[in-house]
Amino acid sequence: MIQLTLQMTTKSTLKPLLALLLLGGSPLLSPTESIAQEVVRQDDDIKKMINQISAENLEQLVRKMVSFGTRHTLSTTTSKKEGIGAAREWVKSEFEKYAKASGGRMTVEMDKFVVKADGRRVPQDTEMANVMAILKGTDPNNDRVIIVGGHLDSRATDVMDAKSKAPGANDDASGVAMVMEMARIMASQKFPATLVFVAFQGEEQGLYGSTHLAERAKKEGWNLVAMQNNDIVGNSFSAESGLHDNTKVRIFSEGTPVNETEEQARLRRTLGTENDSPSRNLARYMELVGEKYVDQMDVVLVHRADRFLRGGDHTPFNRQGFAAVRMSEMNEDFDHQHQDVRKENGKQYGDLPEYMDFEYLRKNTAVNLASMASLGWAPAAPEQVGVLTSNLTNKTDLQWQAPTKGAKPAGYYVLMRETNSSNWEKRFYVTDTKVTLPYSKDNYFFAVQSASAEGHASLPVLPVPVR
Repeated sequence: MIQLTLQMTTKSTLKPLLALLLLGGSPLLSPTESIAQEVVRQDDDIKKMINQISAENLEQLVRKMVSFGTRHTLSTTTSKKEGIGAAREWVKSEFEKYAKASGGRMTVEMDKFVVKADGRRVPQDTEMANVMAILKGTDPNNDRVIIVGGHLDSRATDVMDAKSKAPGANDDASGVAMVMEMARIMASQKFPATLVFVAFQGEEQGLYGSTHLAERAKKEGWNLVAMQNNDIVGNSFSAESGLHDNTKVRIFSEGTPVNETEEQARLRRTLGTENDSPSRNLARYMELVGEKYVDQMDVVLVHRADRFLRGGDHTPFNRQGFAAVRMSEMNEDFDHQHQDVRKENGKQYGDLPEYMDFEYLRKNTAVNLASMASLGWAPAAPEQVGVLTSNLTNKTDLQWQAPTKGAKPAGYYVLMRETNSSNWEKRFYVTDTKVTLPYSKDNYFFAVQSASAEGHASLPVLPVPVR
């Protein structure tokens, strides 16, 4: 068993990077040396992919989606030039172009389904479809799945208006353009996990596309470890507040799993882990990785499932028990969201591409790509993670098992933070599957990640009490 003794650093030193990184088998490093090691430890392949993200490409993709006039879920599916049907076919054709670089590993699917009339926003039975590009993992023993998505449909002021112009540039051609650009760049890469790139339909009418896919994933037993939803991610200016800032983006995550069992709820109340759902730790993961790879970007964690009284395509995945989060711009501009295209008193309304910041969208795409790639290259998470409680002690004994599927981890990161801190503050690297830390479990939260030799880490797993 390894025993570690390290000095706590200040919180200001910790953000945006984790405070300490110890290399297995090496002498203990001073805090300054450890921080420097973490700063330079970036993956060259991830950096190369980020450098391929093009603001110009993103703008072209958004403007093409706007050219369909409306992408309302109830709009025409027979026209080749306008409506949701034409938009779906175009996304599918673009995905198929990207797939050529994958050597047959990326397949493209138009996942059609029928939504029954709901008496609210779907007046009659309607066929819908999610457009998906699936990059199959290279490890047959690794069944992990990671999804990144945005919604293709758009709307005007009246959510039932399927005929008026509804450009939907920022809501949510921005999210779909991000997904498409990521698929283009990542298609040629090989990941042990399977990556799924999705353009959802039916978000504005009631989250229908994401509900269909979340239920499918649950029914088919997908080992879905993360869902990254991107909705309204391409504008950095708020006319209402006058703020113009392309250095911040929000990630929303549920604090406690919406579908937790009573037994899980009792354990949560006992341990005080209301701030440690898998979704919340996915958000922390994206913050850490995103800020590590993307310059001048502050990933702001918002501790609620979505914006006030609102929801998005991550919500159905949460309902099925999957870790899922939503990324949205820091300051939404409501003059250019859910508005008819018009001028009133000299002011332009409507969700038009002229009111987007494509360099900002590029940076948000980079946060998503870095997170998805790092998680896709990481080993599966450790299993049976526990904290020993048989003895009263001010030390903390942790133990776990190596993942039973996929490649064996090169080592493990043990994370630690004070109970009143939102972010992980320390990280220790060990090669054993147990560790004793000179910190009391009364005063700190802990978690364990599997790590590859390149430093790619799984999502954290919190320990449960064991004797």
